[in-house]
Amino acid sequence: MQRQNQQPYLQLGGDSDWWKGAVIYQIYPRSYQDSNGDGIGDLPGIIQRLPYIAALGVDAIWISPFFTSPMKDFGYDVADYCDVDPLFGVLDDFKTLLSSAHQLDVRVLIDLVLSHTSDQHPWFVESRASDTNAKADWYVWADATAGGSPPTNWLSIFGGSAWEWDTRRRQYYLHNFLTSQPDLNFHNRDVQDALLAVVRFWLDLGVDGFRLDTVNMYVHDQQLRDNPPIGDKRVNGIDATNPYALQEPLYNITRPENLAFLERLRGVMDAYPAVTSVGELGAVTDMYARIAEYTETGKRIHMAYSFDFMTNEFSAAHIRRVAENMQAQGGGWACWAFSNHDVMRVVSRWGLEPQAAPLLVAILTSLRGSACLYQGEELGLPEAEIAFEDLQDPFGIRFWPEYKGRDGCRTPMPWRDGANAGFSPEGVKTWLPVPAVHQALAVEVQEIAADSVLQRVSTFLHWRKQQPDLLSGDCQFLDAPEPLLVMLRGQVCCLFNLGSAVQTYVLPVAMVLNPLAANNGLGGRCEGNTVYLGGYGAWFADIDWCQKPDSNQHVVTSERF
Repeated sequence: MQRQNQQPYLQLGGDSDWWKGAVIYQIYPRSYQDSNGDGIGDLPGIIQRLPYIAALGVDAIWISPFFTSPMKDFGYDVADYCDVDPLFGVLDDFKTLLSSAHQLDVRVLIDLVLSHTSDQHPWFVESRASDTNAKADWYVWADATAGGSPPTNWLSIFGGSAWEWDTRRRQYYLHNFLTSQPDLNFHNRDVQDALLAVVRFWLDLGVDGFRLDTVNMYVHDQQLRDNPPIGDKRVNGIDATNPYALQEPLYNITRPENLAFLERLRGVMDAYPAVTSVGELGAVTDMYARIAEYTETGKRIHMAYSFDFMTNEFSAAHIRRVAENMQAQGGGWACWAFSNHDVMRVVSRWGLEPQAAPLLVAILTSLRGSACLYQGEELGLPEAEIAFEDLQDPFGIRFWPEYKGRDGCRTPMPWRDGANAGFSPEGVKTWLPVPAVHQALAVEVQEIAADSVLQRVSTFLHWRKQQPDLLSGDCQFLDAPEPLLVMLRGQVCCLFNLGSAVQTYVLPVAMVLNPLAANNGLGGRCEGNTVYLGGYGAWFADIDWCQKPDSNQHVVTSERF
């Protein structure tokens, strides 16, 4: 923490609730734009593309880790929380990025990985040196059992035991992920203080908030009790091929003491204007109860997202069930995501064509809550097929071929048709290959194509900004047969056709639709109170409640996308 007393750097400030209903665009920096020809994306590359991001119509960006790291887990193994890895640039590049984004009225969230560090972090280097040094208790160390086995049966999400033997200390240390990602000991107040100092460092620079990686995995059970078998429960977000899914993660993560630290964290954030946080709650068996607990209004994190939309299940009933489960918990604010850097791209996972992407964005951003949109979703990018010899992800390499890892959703962003798709100069070997199918969906191709996926997504996002009820209105679902999803957001009626064939829906007889001229290619028309939706179509109706002497009538104006 040698870089103290930073001055505020162009904080955007403004409405403290700006994040409610916001669209947050996730950027995986390795794969967004290569500015220096080394085949890897970087911060200057993101700066270069900020005008595109602003024009897209999003409110904020979330940048995956760019901190100093040996990159064993591509930045999620941090070796210095307060500096930029040379791979991505220097700290001044981030300051420029922050200033440039704010000038375009785009807010910036950064990805904080507080649960663990790299084994190359100076804290861990000191901690493992002996059991008597000043940081000896900064990580989770435990003696072997009498027979030499690990202290508990806890498993790593990346496979095998969550404990690794260290020959220097002759003890095991805990790692919920790779062996090179030792877990910090949050029962030590000094650890908490050091991490809160990291939070202040970035807030002093002017960041608008944080995406908190594995926010429920900060604290472990001090009694080191074994996890029980999973029984009839399910570990949210864990593939069935992973043995981690066989245990109920009761003692290694999601401990009640975690909440006390989050209250300390919230206290730090509340000292800064218009700051927010979105948490990733991974590997839990009671997702919605935990989200309600973690996002209790004003006490802990601002919002959290569910993994229930990152499965293979795609139906109107499923979407309604997940949203209603979240609403039933009351309290905090939801953040929705269909994709991110850890799961198969949504159009492939749900067996759809790229042309369905505008519908998915419309659904995602119409649910009550905020939304995270992963880079490339606005283009309808499918999952990339990566040959085993090109894999970079240690998770995929370990579980291949039943689980192919996360590289297929992390390939470089396609900016134009041609070699390397404008991500890197031609002739440069990119860190992951650029699939040919993505080149045909590149930004420049779609920007000049009338009615393209990108055009429709951007048009919708800009229109949505002007609809207060889609940002903060209450949500109520109406009964409808598959594949139709119908909801009321305040005074807005939202209709979605999740299928490829034309569908009709008859609104209550009191509703009258008065269509507007806007038509962005997904199809749809109304006759009286009957809506006809084309394949993957969406229709939005603004309801004006009018009292007439002889009847009650819904007068509706509508938009289709």
